[in-house]
Amino acid sequence: MKITDHIKNANGKTLFSFEIVPPQKGVGIADLYKNIDPLMEFKPPFIDVTTSREEYIFLERGNGLMERKITRMRPGTLGICSAIQNKYNVDTVPHVLCGGFTKEETEYLLVDCMYLGINNIVALRGDAMKGEKYFEPSVGGHKYASDLVKQIHDLGIGEYLHGKIESDTDNSFCIGVAGYPEKHIEAPSMNYDLQMLKKKVEAGADYIVTQMFFDNQKFFDFVKQAREIGIDVPIIPGIKPIATKIHLQMLPQVFKIDLPEALINEVLKCKTNNDVREVGIEWAINQSKELLDFGIPVLHFYSMGKSDNILKIGREVF
Repeated sequence: MKITDHIKNANGKTLFSFEIVPPQKGVGIADLYKNIDPLMEFKPPFIDVTTSREEYIFLERGNGLMERKITRMRPGTLGICSAIQNKYNVDTVPHVLCGGFTKEETEYLLVDCMYLGINNIVALRGDAMKGEKYFEPSVGGHKYASDLVKQIHDLGIGEYLHGKIESDTDNSFCIGVAGYPEKHIEAPSMNYDLQMLKKKVEAGADYIVTQMFFDNQKFFDFVKQAREIGIDVPIIPGIKPIATKIHLQMLPQVFKIDLPEALINEVLKCKTNNDVREVGIEWAINQSKELLDFGIPVLHFYSMGKSDNILKIGREVF
């Protein structure tokens, strides 16, 4: 079932969902299941599965020489999606990137999604490769997420890269895109970023899921501004519980987001990361309750491979 249908069928009730990160190659799926199992208590209608672009590794070749190779450390997104769908009988949402993929490779991936019964996709531009300052598309790939959205939308109605293919079945995808309550790191202004978001919706995006934030007012303002410029698709807030002291430096640096002073002060009082984890849980519980009162369609959690804190939050909220 498509995400938008899940939302409609909920009749105003807020749904629970979460996002997982595939294990690195060479690691089995069992640990992933251990972190998914407890969260099934909240009956998530769908689970997101992230995708990582290629990266460089360096291999020793003797005589002090190193060889640079390109690899993918977390492959298998579609395999994991299929395994989760079969094990838990829930929809899965693979993330599809511009970075690291040609348009042809994207088309092959979308066809595989059709075969696997996956009809929800989150379309993202993706980050620059490690070691590169700015994002550069692959040769033959998309530069902007809006172009990727258009390819996914067009393929769903039979418009392939090399011509029209008629079909009696509905092969359309429900397409999610990213929104940034504190604007994208590369956007020169909030207004510019909102216009780029609108462009993705006009290209065929069906819903928006936001980057993490810790100040709900920023989400409320973001929704208001989006509605004012004509963006009318569902907007799903993304929540990540803070878990370690290093998050005070890492999250603002990587995601260019602000943490509220009240949260910073509580974290600084903590003597251990276990204490920080409890602060993060309590903060996310309060965030979640306020968001539910606002009437959000789905509360989406970034699990990053661990679920114990999200389990505690869910039991207080759902």
